[in-house]
Amino acid sequence: MHFNELNLSQEILQAVEELGFTEMTEIQEKSIPVLLQGRDVVGRSNTGTGKTAAFGLPAVESITNADKRTVAVLILCPTRELALQAYEEIRKFAKYKRSVKACAVYGGASMEKQIFELKRGANIVIGTPGRVMDHMRRRTLKLDGLRCAILDEADEMLNMGFREDIETILAAAPADRQTVLFSATMPPEILAITEKFQHDPVHIKIKAPQRTVSLIEQHYFEVAMGRKTDALRLLLTAYSPSSAMVFCNTRAMVDQLTEELQKNGFRAAGLHGDMKQAQRTQVMNSFKNKATDILVATDVAARGIDVSGIDAVFNYDLPQDNEYYIHRIGRTGRAGRTGAAYTLISGRRQFYELQQISRYIKADITQLPLPDKEGIIAMKTEASVREVSEAEAIHSAYEVIDRLASMGIDYREAAARLLTKTLSADLDSIPEFDRPKPLRSRNGAKTVKVDINIGRSRRIAPNFILGALVDATGMSGKDFGKIDIFDDHTTVEIPAAETDYILESTNPMKINGQQVTVKLWDGKTSKSHYSRPRPDDKPRFDRKKAAYGSRRQGDKFKDYIPNRKKRAKNKH
Repeated sequence: MHFNELNLSQEILQAVEELGFTEMTEIQEKSIPVLLQGRDVVGRSNTGTGKTAAFGLPAVESITNADKRTVAVLILCPTRELALQAYEEIRKFAKYKRSVKACAVYGGASMEKQIFELKRGANIVIGTPGRVMDHMRRRTLKLDGLRCAILDEADEMLNMGFREDIETILAAAPADRQTVLFSATMPPEILAITEKFQHDPVHIKIKAPQRTVSLIEQHYFEVAMGRKTDALRLLLTAYSPSSAMVFCNTRAMVDQLTEELQKNGFRAAGLHGDMKQAQRTQVMNSFKNKATDILVATDVAARGIDVSGIDAVFNYDLPQDNEYYIHRIGRTGRAGRTGAAYTLISGRRQFYELQQISRYIKADITQLPLPDKEGIIAMKTEASVREVSEAEAIHSAYEVIDRLASMGIDYREAAARLLTKTLSADLDSIPEFDRPKPLRSRNGAKTVKVDINIGRSRRIAPNFILGALVDATGMSGKDFGKIDIFDDHTTVEIPAAETDYILESTNPMKINGQQVTVKLWDGKTSKSHYSRPRPDDKPRFDRKKAAYGSRRQGDKFKDYIPNRKKRAKNKH
């Protein structure tokens, strides 16, 4: 089914056409007509199946000129990356619909800037539960006029401990709103939310796409921040692919990287959405005809490209969607041939994002060390010698070697001099830079505890703690261990190897709207009887129990009982 068969406005259809969308995916075909009718929907669909367009297009279509000062649509996402990705997609869909004003709200970004955008009249808000709650408490985000609430990656939000936040947000919205929920799995918690907050929802389920890509070697390289371009030049020099694709996330990066590669002698060309069709055709023909060795492109521009014989794919930027990774590396290793995919990462956050991609595709992405000059010399020397077969060797060359030997020049010395001259141009262009320290996986790693100066007395629950840590660090909720909540502080188990990164990322940090300090736990606990964590880590705000203490308090507890009986007797 094609998009132009839907009851969508001309403005949206024009934007969709420019994005290169023609036929709908299964989730889009089943969801969009139902959502346009205003029905509640529960969609079971994995990331990368096109579900952002499935809920984004109806959301944009629902906005009218009457929504200039009202938040009509709220989209909740588990992480800032997904919130930003959904925000960018919504902006693309609404390119020609002037009444739409989208705003992204998420932790780790300027609160003042977000408040300004909300006050300016945002009618579609995309955000993470924690930051949405912050704005609701500040009264900078009001849901009185909300017509549609969308929960994207609902199961992931529950895994991260956002259930209470989600329920609070939905309870604050009008009861007659449209509620849409997309999730890869359907645990009992999801079903509980659908029963509580949805009205006669339509259940839509699609088959999971094939995630594995065979015959492709997948590796990654750790690169110091700001040195990815140098690393890419080094790898292209070392591996010398006859045909390669390099993927970037933005058009500006495509232009910048293409120019840099061309200045350093690589036959590279860029491809992105801002180029006219004639330019795109020229670039593609050049790449197909081998006049260009390296094609630098964005995901959207590369959609539909089918070029055989691509030796390697380089991910200069990590893809914005896990499914994009599969589409990217699928450009190589076609028709039964082997291929290679290389990804450049900088910093802890990108390391964790790559781990998530590895889990999603159910395949290992192994680390390789960046080659040095000596390694490149060895690789290129072997390649140069192998290019010429024994049968093709010129017979007179042996005579030259014999004459050189008679002059006291060993054949090995002669070969080394010739290869040095042949490879000198390539070797001179090899950049030098220090390699970053290796990023260790948490599997089997030693753990330590951090101490956060907020606890049960401030009505803090484990999901508040976990959600704030995930939002601040970009790590998965599974990376954190046991959470012990005391009256005035909280301890959290973390991987020892990530201590510096976590402390740097979480200072400053807010939990439930309150500024907190995170430091390495010194192992000391308050002697107060209140500083005992709940056995199940669940906060219970029972003031009487807190006042009475526990039976372990000995004399204090015994002394209190007669007093309580005495007061009861006096009442009679």
